[in-house]
Amino acid sequence: MPSQPLRVAVVCSSNQNRSMEAHNILSKRGFDVRSFGTGTHVKLPGPAPDKPNVYDFKTTYEQMYSDLVRKDKELYTQNGILHMLERNKRIKPRPERFQSCKEQFDLVITCEERVYDQVVEDLNSREQETFQPVHVINVDIQDNHEEATLGAFLICELCQCIQHTDDMENEIDELLQEFEDKSSRPFLHTVCFY
Repeated sequence: MPSQPLRVAVVCSSNQNRSMEAHNILSKRGFDVRSFGTGTHVKLPGPAPDKPNVYDFKTTYEQMYSDLVRKDKELYTQNGILHMLERNKRIKPRPERFQSCKEQFDLVITCEERVYDQVVEDLNSREQETFQPVHVINVDIQDNHEEATLGAFLICELCQCIQHTDDMENEIDELLQEFEDKSSRPFLHTVCFY
């Protein structure tokens, strides 16, 4: 079993809901975790499906919170967005883009197939320096509060199982198969190198 906690990155599109819920739970369980988005902008639901609130990744969670309170406090309280931003503010100051991070991880967990494809493409386009493997795993999680919570616990359980393997490289495929069977969710998995 590795003596050090796994270095884990959790990635969704906007680094708001799914990745942040998993970040929250993993950090409470002692994992060395960071969270990211892969989108070009941060998008939060707006007053209508075709009118999202769009922010730059440099915008802090505090600034988003203040902006939405100013726009329609009742709406964003009812739909849970303000509550979500309050949680996010407690974890870190602002969303981060995966493509801008040069830190190395043992495990990158994505929350939807499109994000998985973007992460794999980004990792494969980087110049390999250390040839350290990084396992990229996708767990499809719908982008709503309930699914984000359920998905975060599934991700946490998966990370705990991987942390306790004797030989991650040789045991991970079997482990993922067990998780697929247990959760009835398909998992994608590939290995990239730094």
